[in-house]
Amino acid sequence: MAEKKQNTRPAEAEIGTAQDVEEMMKKYDRESNTRIWEGVPGKVVRYLCAAFSVYCIWVTLFSTMMPEEKLNLFLGMVLILGYINYPISKKHVRANHMPWYDILIMVAGAIPFFYCALHAHSIIKLAARVTRDPKMVIMAVVAILAFMELCRRCVGIPILCVVGVLLVYAFSNVRFGKVIYDLFYTTTGMMSTPINVCAKYIVVFIIFGAFLERTGISNFFISLANSVAGSSSGGPAKVAVISSALCGMVSGSSVGNTVTTGSVTIPMMKRTGYKGEFAGAVEAAASTGGQIMPPIMGAAAFLMSEYMGIPYGQVALKAILPAVLYFTGIYIAVHLEARKLGLKGIPRDELPKLRQLLPKVYLLLPLVVLVWLVATNKRTMQFSAAVAIVITIVVGLINNLVSAATKSEDKSDNLTVGKFVDALEAGAKSCVTVAVACAMAGLVAGSITSTGLASKLITAVVTISGGRVMIALVLTMLCCIVLGMGVPTTANYCIMASTCAPILITIGVPQVAAHFFVFYFGIVADITPPVALAAYAGSAIAKAPPMKTAFNASKLAIGAFIVPYIFALNPAMLFVDTTAVQVVMVVITSLIGIFGVAAALNGYLYRPMNVLVRILFVAGGLLMMDPTTITDIIGIVLFAAAFAWQYTTAKRGKGAAA
Repeated sequence: MAEKKQNTRPAEAEIGTAQDVEEMMKKYDRESNTRIWEGVPGKVVRYLCAAFSVYCIWVTLFSTMMPEEKLNLFLGMVLILGYINYPISKKHVRANHMPWYDILIMVAGAIPFFYCALHAHSIIKLAARVTRDPKMVIMAVVAILAFMELCRRCVGIPILCVVGVLLVYAFSNVRFGKVIYDLFYTTTGMMSTPINVCAKYIVVFIIFGAFLERTGISNFFISLANSVAGSSSGGPAKVAVISSALCGMVSGSSVGNTVTTGSVTIPMMKRTGYKGEFAGAVEAAASTGGQIMPPIMGAAAFLMSEYMGIPYGQVALKAILPAVLYFTGIYIAVHLEARKLGLKGIPRDELPKLRQLLPKVYLLLPLVVLVWLVATNKRTMQFSAAVAIVITIVVGLINNLVSAATKSEDKSDNLTVGKFVDALEAGAKSCVTVAVACAMAGLVAGSITSTGLASKLITAVVTISGGRVMIALVLTMLCCIVLGMGVPTTANYCIMASTCAPILITIGVPQVAAHFFVFYFGIVADITPPVALAAYAGSAIAKAPPMKTAFNASKLAIGAFIVPYIFALNPAMLFVDTTAVQVVMVVITSLIGIFGVAAALNGYLYRPMNVLVRILFVAGGLLMMDPTTITDIIGIVLFAAAFAWQYTTAKRGKGAAA
C-alpha cells in the first residue's frame, strides 16, 4: 500500500526564499543582473523609466511621426535605459555606480539613432547614397555594436551568436555599404517588422500586464484555483496548474510567472508531500504553458493576428485545443503522482469559498474589455490595450474603495501612487529586453534578406531532410529552442515568426500551423535543458536540483513537444479544413491520447506499470492524437488493451490482498 505522506511537513529551510530565487536567476538569467540604484539616483532612474512608458503610450496612440523617426527615437531611448540598468557582468555591480566605459558606449550608441530621427527626411532622400559618407557608416556600425553588446547583457548569448554568424556571412558576400544601409537605414533591418511591432503593440501590452499584476489578479486566480481544486487528491499541484495557466496567460513571462505564483504554490505542494523537483517542475511547466493559453497568450495572440493577417478571434479559437491538451497532460500527471504517493488535498475548511470570490470578479474586467475590443475589431490593438490600462487603473481604485468600506487590514492589492509609478517603471524595464531581442530579430531578418540567404536555407533544410517534412520539423524545433532561450514571450514569437516560420511555410506546412509550431517550441525553451530558466526559478523556490527540476518539467510538458508535430502534419487540430463532426472527434481522441501518454510517463494508473503496458499507452496515445481515422482506431485498440490490463490486474491484486 502506498505510504501516506500528506502529513510530512518539511522544515522551513527546505523552502527557498526570495534571496535564493534572486541568486539563482542572477546565475542563469541575464535579465536578472541589473544595476543597483539607491537614493536620489534610484529615484531619477525610476522616473526616467516611468516617463519612457508614458512616452510609448502617447506615441502609440497619437504620434504622426514617420516610422524612421519614431523607431529611431524608440531604439535610442531603449539603448539608454538598457545601459543604465544592465552592467557589463554581475561582478561589476556596485550601488549607484556606472563605469565610464558604459557611459561612453551608451552615448556613442544612442547618438546615431537620435541623429537619424532628426534628419530622417534627408536620409530617406539620399537612399543608398547615405553610405558614401564615412561618418554615416561609422555611426551605423557603432549603433549596431552597442545594441549587440546590450543583447549580450540582458537577453543572452544564443541569439547573439546567430546574429554574429549571419553578419559575418553578409559582410563576406555582399558589399559592405549595402549591408550597412539595409541593416540600419532601411525598414528591412533593425527597424523591420519585429521592432515595429514591438514599438507599436508590444510596449502597450507589457505596460498593461504590469498594471494588471498590481490589481491583485494573481491572488484572485490562486484563490479561485484553490476553491476549485484545492481539496482534491494532491490539490496544491492542481492549484498550481490552474492558477499558473491563468496568471501566465497575461504575464508574458514564464520566469516571472513561476516566481510570482510559485512562491505560493510550491511551498503548498511540498507540504502536501510532493518532492521538491516535482513541485518546482509543475509550477515551471504550468507557467510556461500560460504563454500558449488563449485568449491572451502573453499578448502573442494579438501579434499572431498581425503577422498572419487573420482575425484575432480565429487565432484565439485555433489555440484552444492545443492548450487544453497541454494542461490536461500536466493535470493528469500531477493527479497520478498524487495517487501513486497517496497524497490528499487541503481540508475544505482551510480553502476560500467560491461565493467569497465572486464579489471580486470585477478584477477580470480589463481582460474582458481588451478581448472584446480586439475580437470585434472596434478599435486597433494598441488602442484596445490603452483602454484596458485605463480600466485596470479604475479597477485598482475600486479595490481601494472596497478595502476602505470593509475596513480590511490587507491592503496589498490597493492601487497607490507608488504602485502606479511601479507599473510604469516595470513596464519600461520589461520593454528593454523585448525591444533588444526584437532588434536582434531584425538584424537576422535583414541579413537573410540582404544576402538572399532565405532560399539557400530552405534548400539546405530540404536537402538535409531529403524532402521529408518530419525531419524538417525536427530541425526547425531545435532551431526554435536555441533561439528561444531566455527570451520573453512576445519577443520570442517575433523572432520565430521572422526566421523559422517562413521556412516551414515554404516546404508546405500551412501558415497557421507553421506559426503555432515555431511559437510553441520557442516557448518551451524556458523548461528545456540546459537553459531552462523557468525550471531554474522553480528549483530555487523548491530548494531542489535545477537540472532534475528541468527534466521533470520537460516530462510534464510532453504535450508541448508532441502536439505541434500533429497539427503541423494534420492541421485539423487547429480547426483548419475540417467539419464540426471532425472537430468533436479530434477533441475526444486527442484528450484520451494525452491521457495515455501522461499515464505512461508517470508509470502509474491503477498500479505501477511494466514496460509493455507503458509502450501500449504511449503508442495508443500518440496514434489517437493524430487526427486521422485509421490511427484513431488503432490507437483506441492499444489504449483499451493497456487500460483493461491495468484495471484487471489491479482488481486481482486487491482481491488477493483481501
